[in-house]
Amino acid sequence: MAPDATSAPARRGVARSRAILAAMRREQADPVTAYTLLGDDAADLLAERLELRGATVIDVGGGPGYVAEALRSRGAAAFTVDAELAELSLHGRTPADAIVADGRRLPIPDDALDAACTLNAVEHVADPWAFLAELVRVVRPGGTVLVGVTNWWSPWGGHETSPWHYLGGERAARRYRARTGREAKNRFGTSLFPVRIGDLLRWARERNDAVLVDAFPRYYPSWCRPVVAVPGVREVATWNLAMVLEAR
Repeated sequence: MAPDATSAPARRGVARSRAILAAMRREQADPVTAYTLLGDDAADLLAERLELRGATVIDVGGGPGYVAEALRSRGAAAFTVDAELAELSLHGRTPADAIVADGRRLPIPDDALDAACTLNAVEHVADPWAFLAELVRVVRPGGTVLVGVTNWWSPWGGHETSPWHYLGGERAARRYRARTGREAKNRFGTSLFPVRIGDLLRWARERNDAVLVDAFPRYYPSWCRPVVAVPGVREVATWNLAMVLEAR
């Protein structure tokens, strides 16, 4: 039986947030441990909305496949989709059942999947709305779409150029280049784009093929959920936004 999507969301406490923060601090030195934890956490979030055993799920922009691996361990038929072959082979890994494809033009029929997710990929797409619309298109009516986004005005919005992105993306990129002698991997205007929570929520609420079921600060304890309801404050106080949509 599928979980009841109208029930109260699971409570997530400080210990979980502390573990995620600690893993992300070690991400450069130990990416496998960090992303394995985040993959397991994403699978837990999806499990609140649907029965994973036997479900068909894609993770778009999933790189070396941590999320899909966690979903398969829970009984799902899960696949990783990424536009870059190099991303699929990061950390010395080669994900099982990977598809090289542009997330804005998925080679998947309409209504084919039980769920789709994308985590920390939307901010790297020049046309995020086409990217998100594709996730909704390929999920069957009643299926789940999970989106995780590092919003631009969050403390990590500029990725490795943070916190100087608060002074402008171009300026942050120039400072990074001057300080390190190399270009940032996440290049403003090329592979990193400003995404704002207000725009994401507006997009979700205006869809006629999906309904916004939930939105919350993905890495924070559950008692921080009200932050997302406060315009302005949410753009800075929410480190990473999670949205859950139900396809119609």
